[in-house]
Amino acid sequence: MTPRSRPLALLAAVVLAAGATAASCEEEPSGVDVGEVRLGAVAEVVDAPATVTARSAATLTAASAGTLKELLVRPGDQVRPGQVLAVIDSPEATARLDSAARTRDAAAQTGVPGFATGGLDGAQRETDAAATDSFTAARAAAKQVADQQVRDTLLRQVDAAQQRYDAASAAVADATRAVQAGVAGLGTALGALSTAQRLQAEAAYDLAKGTVDALTLRAPIGGVVQLGGAPAAAGGVDLTEILRGGAPPTGAGGPPAGVDPAVPEGGYVGAGTTVLTIVDVSELSVTAEVDETDVLLVSEGAAADVELDAATGAGYPGEVTSVDLLPTASARGGVSYRVRISLGAGTLADGGPAPAPRPGMSAVAHLRVRQAANTVTVPAAAVFSTESGGEAVWVVDGGRAERVDVSVGVQGQDAVQIVRGLRAGQTIVVRGTDRVTAGQRVP
Repeated sequence: MTPRSRPLALLAAVVLAAGATAASCEEEPSGVDVGEVRLGAVAEVVDAPATVTARSAATLTAASAGTLKELLVRPGDQVRPGQVLAVIDSPEATARLDSAARTRDAAAQTGVPGFATGGLDGAQRETDAAATDSFTAARAAAKQVADQQVRDTLLRQVDAAQQRYDAASAAVADATRAVQAGVAGLGTALGALSTAQRLQAEAAYDLAKGTVDALTLRAPIGGVVQLGGAPAAAGGVDLTEILRGGAPPTGAGGPPAGVDPAVPEGGYVGAGTTVLTIVDVSELSVTAEVDETDVLLVSEGAAADVELDAATGAGYPGEVTSVDLLPTASARGGVSYRVRISLGAGTLADGGPAPAPRPGMSAVAHLRVRQAANTVTVPAAAVFSTESGGEAVWVVDGGRAERVDVSVGVQGQDAVQIVRGLRAGQTIVVRGTDRVTAGQRVP
């Protein structure tokens, strides 16, 4: 090529390159799909791990060591409140009751004790010591009862008896001081001491009788019988509180691994041994752990769909009945809040009835926290974030892409609500938004 022809060749190369660039700008991007803005319904869903819970559960324990004399029910039996389920024979508790009865009868017959004034202090100390022993033993027996309601009732009875005795003991002390000061007769002090001794003996008898009465195990609630206590789950977590929809207790005890927790008729029971568990499954519910980032969206009355790990393909309708105010430690290491959900009858994928869940089963709750009907919707993939932190979509007008800023409302898994920026019928990019630039031709 001659020197004079080089500028012409260079000019031709530049023109060809410019033409190629212009042609490339007009090329339609690959992997991009368009669709139409529509009117429809959108539901925003929060997913949360959950556990099936019974309406209530109650454990029946031995108030004193002995043997299971009678077992009047079988596993799976439906029982009613107040029904006698088992009887425990405890020679130790019976002996305490017989001794307390003799002491009570003697105190009632003896009347005013006969001894000199100098013996009043010693007699009161002995009476106070006997009362302290009785109340300590009664509290220890009451604490062996696993059912919280029964245990609290027995402890309140012990407290009331001790308060009555403390008042009588204080009266003895006042009367003794009056006698020693010469302002009261000996009979006043002896009468007060006799009253205190009688109250102590009656309290010891009542508390011993309460322990013996508690050896006849009655159902505190209606439900289904299970022998023994609620077994431990993986990791040794006791399920009793989970059945009730609460938190697992700390330090829950039980038999060692490999030992059946069910006590056979005639078998030995220690004080506090769980003999039976009653589970009320008349109303099953679900307790979900909702993360703190989502809990503000959840409100009472929100609809839910529940799936069980044990029932693949089955769905169970539900409704949020309460949202806890205080948090719990999340299994995922964060903070979560307990949400309770009523559980309805489930259906299988073919429309048939789903099996009834059992308390303690693992589940996933899909909470429909926000919904919008007959609203402007676009596929979730159509919305992208802008440099300023807002949200936008590509609107196709005249075959070319134009970025339009939008405001998003309810955000579903597949579709989102657009509350500002679009109208039904517009054409938008629904896939491949990252491959589109402003002004680019879009199919």
